[in-house]
Amino acid sequence: MPDPVNPPPRPPVLTPSGDAAKSGSTGLPSNVAAALACIPLLGGIIFYVLEKHDQFVRFYAMQSIIFGGGWMLFNIVGSIAQAILSAVPIIGGFAGGIWWLLWAVLGQLLFLVVFVITVIKAFSGARWEIPYIGPIAAKQVDGTR
Repeated sequence: MPDPVNPPPRPPVLTPSGDAAKSGSTGLPSNVAAALACIPLLGGIIFYVLEKHDQFVRFYAMQSIIFGGGWMLFNIVGSIAQAILSAVPIIGGFAGGIWWLLWAVLGQLLFLVVFVITVIKAFSGARWEIPYIGPIAAKQVDGTR
């Protein structure tokens, strides 16, 4: 049972450098700048260009650029595939409908889930790599791996 007189100590809030460090070029706290940089493609480009010193923000910006570009490519390929499948006689409507279900519903839902996780991780100050995309972004920003 919790003690109302002496509540348990609250765990410290972790930010990229252990305190509420300001991002080098933007003037925003690093975690806020990184979370904003997670906006696919556009947010990434803006923060990658503006932020020159904070590697935490630059990592999330580069990851956002790659993720947003991949998402755009996914949408273009999906639209073309749906148009082609829908034009096939007899089974085209069925195949086009199945493709739409896989591409539009599941693909977009997956995109949204990854986006939300990335924003939450960035805002909490944790460096989280999207599978396959994160290592590429880290290599571009850090020059490692």
